[in-house]
Amino acid sequence: MLTCDKNRMNEKVKTFSTFGATGNGGITRLSLSPAALAARAEFCKRCKALGMTVKSDDMANLYATIPGEGDLPALVMGSHMDSVVQGGNYDGILGVLTALEAAETIVTKKLPHRHPITVVVWTNEEGARFDPAMMSSGVITGKFKKEDMLKSRDSEGVTFGEALDASGYKGSESDRLDFNKTLGLLELHIEQGPVLEAEEKDIGVVEGVVGMVNYEFTMRGQADHAGTTPMNYRKDALLAACDVIKYLHTELDTLDKKLVYTTGRIICSPNVHTIIPDDVRFTLDARHQDPDVIKQVVKIIENVPKEMDKCSVSYQELWSRKTVAYNKAMVSIVEEKTNALGYSNMRMYSGPGHDAQYLADVVPTTMVFVPSVDGHSHCEIEYTPIEKCWQGANVLLNTALEMDQHDSF
Repeated sequence: MLTCDKNRMNEKVKTFSTFGATGNGGITRLSLSPAALAARAEFCKRCKALGMTVKSDDMANLYATIPGEGDLPALVMGSHMDSVVQGGNYDGILGVLTALEAAETIVTKKLPHRHPITVVVWTNEEGARFDPAMMSSGVITGKFKKEDMLKSRDSEGVTFGEALDASGYKGSESDRLDFNKTLGLLELHIEQGPVLEAEEKDIGVVEGVVGMVNYEFTMRGQADHAGTTPMNYRKDALLAACDVIKYLHTELDTLDKKLVYTTGRIICSPNVHTIIPDDVRFTLDARHQDPDVIKQVVKIIENVPKEMDKCSVSYQELWSRKTVAYNKAMVSIVEEKTNALGYSNMRMYSGPGHDAQYLADVVPTTMVFVPSVDGHSHCEIEYTPIEKCWQGANVLLNTALEMDQHDSF
């Protein structure tokens, strides 16, 4: 089996970790920030040195391509370069660097291939500077309206459109990825969880992205003085919220063990230590690959008591997504090549969202996961050993060359 260059892979990871370095082992590389633009410039320089053509579309997505034989559809690999605030050196960027390393191996070893091979960099995947996440892949796949996205503002009032104009990477809509001329899309990513490491697996063969629902609950009571209102007269919205959360956890725990759910945001009003809370809101995020389990989650939500501790209880859906299944033939190729390389592996679904999930609606798509030490991600101690990064690049390389033998998926 063919392999990439481990030392070269290591150099890539180390070099790109300098763009937006925090000094504490991580990075802050927000979309279209100076740090992100510096990383893009380095990427483009390396691609051009390999003889790749580089172009960007109207959402600043980058496409670096090795030509193929004739007018065949392109095989696309890549991920994103932007990070969260005080993020790590592997989320997103490793998918770009392993794709670049696979492409560099093809070029330097002069490996024959029929199809063009494109390394893609998606813009503003994290949504840490501009809402929403997966913005630019969402625009080109029709999930978001471009005019709305251009108006999205960061914390300093700068719009995405203004940052796009100033970036130097604003291309043409005609330069977007042509879905009709795309053989398939591969995205490597760190797992961002503890499963692969705990199961002692080298590679995650990703079958899809789990479905999810996100609801906000509102408890309304009565604000009164904390020192003068007897306990039996109170309408404490925070106490009601605690009991609703306990109710939800108790009921949801009866469902499938693979269900994960989180109360991640709580807003308490008036949030004064001498006043009984009168308005409390919290969110519930629930995820599972089986749509029937998600339906059971919604049923439990709908059966939440309308009154708790003398306070009214209401809820609304904020957003949701259906389970995304990746292309079965491509998933099987990833698994086959991983086995051929001698790497331990397991099939799994992704809990977080990725650009690949939007692309899966329009082109054949799959993903490859590599382990995250202790499951850490979106933090400065996020880490994947170079051995695992290299193994991921080898899986990409061999999967790409096998896909190249196919005319369609």
